[in-house]
Amino acid sequence: MTAYRNGEISHWMRASRAANGRTSSSDRRSDGLPEAEEQDLVIVGGGLTGLWAAYHAAVERPGAKITVLEAKEVGYGASGRNGGWLSPLIPGNRAVYAKAARKRGQDGAAAVTSFQREMDGAIDDTLRILQDEGIQADQHRGGHLRVATTPAAMKRLELTHAADLAAGYRPEDLELLDADAVRKRVAITPALGGLLTRTTACVDPAKLTHGLAAAVEAKGVHILENTRVTRIAPGAVTTTRGTVSATTVLTCLEAYSGEVDSEARGLGRREIIPVNSSMIVTNQLPEQIWEQIGWQGRECLGDAAHTFVYAQRTADDRIAIGGRGTPYAFNSRTPGQGRVDARTVRTLSERIRLFFPGLQFTVEHAWRGAIGVTRDWCAGITFDPTTGIGVARGFAGHGVTATHLAARTLLDRAAGRDTALTRLPWNDHDSGRWELEPLRWLGVHAMYRLFGVADRWEESRHSQNTSLIARFGSRLAGLSE
Repeated sequence: MTAYRNGEISHWMRASRAANGRTSSSDRRSDGLPEAEEQDLVIVGGGLTGLWAAYHAAVERPGAKITVLEAKEVGYGASGRNGGWLSPLIPGNRAVYAKAARKRGQDGAAAVTSFQREMDGAIDDTLRILQDEGIQADQHRGGHLRVATTPAAMKRLELTHAADLAAGYRPEDLELLDADAVRKRVAITPALGGLLTRTTACVDPAKLTHGLAAAVEAKGVHILENTRVTRIAPGAVTTTRGTVSATTVLTCLEAYSGEVDSEARGLGRREIIPVNSSMIVTNQLPEQIWEQIGWQGRECLGDAAHTFVYAQRTADDRIAIGGRGTPYAFNSRTPGQGRVDARTVRTLSERIRLFFPGLQFTVEHAWRGAIGVTRDWCAGITFDPTTGIGVARGFAGHGVTATHLAARTLLDRAAGRDTALTRLPWNDHDSGRWELEPLRWLGVHAMYRLFGVADRWEESRHSQNTSLIARFGSRLAGLSE
């Protein structure tokens, strides 16, 4: 394998910086801490949640004093490193959310259906805003194709299809495909079938994040990079460069939540942990190769394995593919610039070769980022009106769409409004706490090891039954009830 770029945040961020004439975060948004004047709203975190909150707040209240504080640069976290799936997947376990809704006296099934409809609407709203604001993020609504390469995986897709319909998906948005129908879309050699979700769109996440940041600034929002927040308290946010006073503070740190000292619920190191996901991107593939592969619809592509991958055909004709790799660093360490170990790069490369045998490609860039994961893998939104502090966290890899919905929900909570969003079951959801180290490290790594063993078992047995090992791993992780 030839040499490839490793880390440097991500391929997306490097390309977006170059397109905007930037080499790093040090050349803009670094001065003018508003210490003297109280802000109407301070947002901690310059990723998608924080930027969407700033955008909607500025639209709702033109002229309001709004400041976004970012420790590194806009898009430094998962917002600039992810797979670029603008997907309707709910960030969490539907059964857990239904149970939480029932405890509050709501109809559990109806609450989940409402959640699903709002996620669908958030995709529409995101694409509309990108068009209205002139943001070019290579957005393309080609759907999401999950492919089965074993009989057990195909059976899971059939069950997923039925569960999705019961949870509020429209029948016209879902389609089970046989092997031939899959290969007509994408020529995946070992495909036995697939499930197509038509509502999903692909984006370049860094272009989305940077474009949104520019739109937010145009509306008068002050974005400060290289400004690390050390403490959040009622009415005051302490940074490495001074203290900012604010009427309302929204904390949008996701996987980095545990790095800030705060009394707000949902931010502790045992309430949310950073789980790593790694990606590689290939060289630009020539047109004759794409004629063989297909993939003309630029569907977001995944598989139904337990150690699943996620991929897209980029706008400039590369394959970008991601998966878990080394899942968790001891004591919740975050990934820094995102260097990836060689074994993970080989594993992701091998998945491309499994899908497309004989394909000649080189890896040009590898990176990893961290998703925020709660103990039950469900997201949560909180707002305390007595302190004026709100928190959104725990998107567990489904944040490109969920961040938009979370931002609007936070703003409704902060304004004291009773809306369809504030009644969704992720509001004030208690996910519990992660175990102390080293049990936390052992548990996460054991879960992924079990999933790998389960995949190999299913591949060798050709059974339609999901491995009991995988079911045990899901229980261990809190992924199933």
